Amino acid sequence: MNAKTSTTDQVQERYAHSLMNTFGKPKLVLTRGEGPFVWDADDNRYLDLLGGIAVNALGHAHPALVEAVTRQLDTLGHVSNFFATEPQVGLAEKLLELLGSDGKVFLTNSGTEANEAAFKLTRRTGRTHVVAAEGGFHGRTMGALALTSKAAYREPFEPLPGDVTFVPYGDADALAAAVTDETAAVVLEPIQGEAGVVFPPDGYLQRARETTSDHGALLWLDEVQTGMGRTGSWFAHAASGVTPDVVTVAKGLAGGIPIGACIAVGEHGSLLQPGNHGTTFGGNPVAAAAALAVIETIETQDLLGNARTVGTALRTGLLHDRVGEIRGSGLLIGLDLDAPVAAAVTSAALEQGFIINDCAPDRIRLAPPLVLTQEQAGAFTDAWPKILETGYAQAGQA
Repeated sequence: MNAKTSTTDQVQERYAHSLMNTFGKPKLVLTRGEGPFVWDADDNRYLDLLGGIAVNALGHAHPALVEAVTRQLDTLGHVSNFFATEPQVGLAEKLLELLGSDGKVFLTNSGTEANEAAFKLTRRTGRTHVVAAEGGFHGRTMGALALTSKAAYREPFEPLPGDVTFVPYGDADALAAAVTDETAAVVLEPIQGEAGVVFPPDGYLQRARETTSDHGALLWLDEVQTGMGRTGSWFAHAASGVTPDVVTVAKGLAGGIPIGACIAVGEHGSLLQPGNHGTTFGGNPVAAAAALAVIETIETQDLLGNARTVGTALRTGLLHDRVGEIRGSGLLIGLDLDAPVAAAVTSAALEQGFIINDCAPDRIRLAPPLVLTQEQAGAFTDAWPKILETGYAQAGQA
């Protein structure tokens, strides 16, 4: 049976019989996309305001990304890391340029792998203790999971790699109390994405930098979700003026092609040496070419500016009596509802042609493509009151 001609129910049934049930039943069967829109198997169109969870920076089927991947596949699709390619080297150079620091880059296939590489790098300091924040999310591999505080993620797989201390996010005093001269690193998200786009207090990253420097520990910033233009800057930590020792990125880096990067600043780039770490697909020339095309498009089309402008319009348009705090930077936006009805509101949005994310029972997250226009954002905010009314009614909270 051709998947393209299958009905939604048929594909759902095949999915249930052939894929592990790690994600639950898919909400839709998607067949194509263009810009910020996707279509399902029944040819219904949706405005994708989640962007593959902050991944599809250029939306879907962007010509620059399609051309870059096609051109690279026409020459070299894959080589092992026994050899170098121009896209691999060019991407590493570009990431260091955007970060504004000297250092070294280790290219991976995902955000959790970038964090796994960073975690191993911290062990090369000769220390083992790591301090992480409550509410943080760093990935699902065993090492990255050890740095993620959520009990539901951790408990089925314990014991995890140890010597990790969790402290309340945003509490600089608690962080300072947890760091000692035996601490290898502090790992923080500049904005906690999975927690619902949670910001720390002003000065928090600066205090974290001071604390780690005082004890000779590394400051590792996880920008897997916030990096590569998502917040209207290349890196969310840029506004703090802090220079971290390690930065990890992924998600939007190649606009949907799997990739990640662990960037170690200055002398810390020499901590991992031959034999300490490796990857088969990391630095793949197709993924690297895709990332370079995404970065170039963001630069030439001023998508950083667009993220700031459209993000501001979205946050303004989301104001409503049922909505509490609205948080955001660029096109990473979170908001609180006044009741635990986020799943119903997400379903109501889907019924009206919009894809959003209920990241907590009372929280909604938006992370649309950076190419989203003000007109497209306006279509959503115009529909927002009706979405809320429908969602609350379906949840019995009318």
